[in-house]
Amino acid sequence: MNSRTYNAAGLQHFCASLFSRAGVPAGDAKIIAESLVGADLRGVDSHGVVRTDIYMRRLEAGMMNTDGHMPVRQDGPVTLLDGNNHFGAVVGTKALGLSLQGAKQFGNAVVGVKGSNHFGTCAYYLLQAVQQNVVMMILSNASQTMPPTGGIRPFIGTNPFSIGVPAGNRIPFVLDMATSVVARGKIIVAAQKGESIPEGWALDRHGNMTTDAKAALEGSVLPVGGAKGYGISMFIDILCGVLTGAGFGKYVNNMYENWQEPQNVGHFFIAIDISRFMPVEQFKARMDTYLEEIKSEPKAPGVEEILIPGELEHRCTLERLEKGIRLPESVERELVDWGSRYQVDLAQALL
Repeated sequence: MNSRTYNAAGLQHFCASLFSRAGVPAGDAKIIAESLVGADLRGVDSHGVVRTDIYMRRLEAGMMNTDGHMPVRQDGPVTLLDGNNHFGAVVGTKALGLSLQGAKQFGNAVVGVKGSNHFGTCAYYLLQAVQQNVVMMILSNASQTMPPTGGIRPFIGTNPFSIGVPAGNRIPFVLDMATSVVARGKIIVAAQKGESIPEGWALDRHGNMTTDAKAALEGSVLPVGGAKGYGISMFIDILCGVLTGAGFGKYVNNMYENWQEPQNVGHFFIAIDISRFMPVEQFKARMDTYLEEIKSEPKAPGVEEILIPGELEHRCTLERLEKGIRLPESVERELVDWGSRYQVDLAQALL
């Protein structure tokens, strides 16, 4: 099978139909599909439809709930959400809604989440938040894939740190980054393609630097900025895991390896209502000025353009909406197999 190009809307409909036919409520299936395809649109293929296979396998194995029950404990602007082992994108969307509601009511809101699963890219939620004129910070922990600085075996996750800030005429500031040199999902994609990885991304299981993607998956990814990234990842784990009651460190279960227990991932959503500081349009104008002045700074030799976080992903989205999303053959085969099993035709999504 040769790799082909797919229409984003068609691919989203395929994934939503697949999850729905496997027992996920239609509204939740749509959210999961939007999250996956949204990642592919932004060029974050490691968090895109490549994850459909593991989501479906865990669903069929009874490793995730779909009943919609997620207990909420709220005390003013602080909320604790128990995801009750539902799909991460569904839990994250619930947390997003609670944080936006709290920000509008109290001026700011914090939503801690326990009992969740892999919830895709933080940008999926940030882009929705900035449309509501809210500054949003989202943190999440993850299963252990990164050693503490000086160690050789995984203990903490590549715990993402993210923030979204609306602007006026310019696109919003959207920073969505792992606290590792690279997201582990990119190494998974490289391994699937049979490609090597750059030196400095990961260690093998013996603690040696490696460019072999498969050896890296058996070892550890490295923190960005050495001890600084390690410290930030610990901080995220403390907020998302220790504080919320979710798993932390080695107690966040790996969705690819642990088939006996829920993942128990923790998230942390912080929302700030801009209007409590100044009129929204005034803030957006100030943001435009700030971003434009950064982009007009003198450029280093060989640099054509100074970029703002989220700018490349925005351009990628526009390009892939027009030209489609090309899937690796291995991912395409997985989707075809799942589609055959649930009578959903992937070919209908071809561009």
